[in-house]
Amino acid sequence: MTLDDLAALIAARADADPETSWTAKLLAKGPEKCAEKFGEEAVEAIIEAVKGDTEALTSEAADVLFHLLVLLQSRGVALSDVMAELARRQGTSGLAEKAARKT
Repeated sequence: MTLDDLAALIAARADADPETSWTAKLLAKGPEKCAEKFGEEAVEAIIEAVKGDTEALTSEAADVLFHLLVLLQSRGVALSDVMAELARRQGTSGLAEKAARKT
């Protein structure tokens, strides 16, 4: 499954019955809840990374990606827009890009 496939699946489930779809249930609770869940999953991924448990990190990373896409869906941000931003940054030093944000 690609991130595009997952984003499409999340978009399709956005209008599902919250009683039968975790994605629909999370989206029905609003962007703030989606952001909270994304944060929880990110912290869990950080913990596994620090512990050095690559299998658990892989699992948590999948959760992070899923919940990031749910968060984007909750705010109407298309994955293609995020990918376009990454493409725009391609070829630019991370240090230069970060410095440019300060101005």
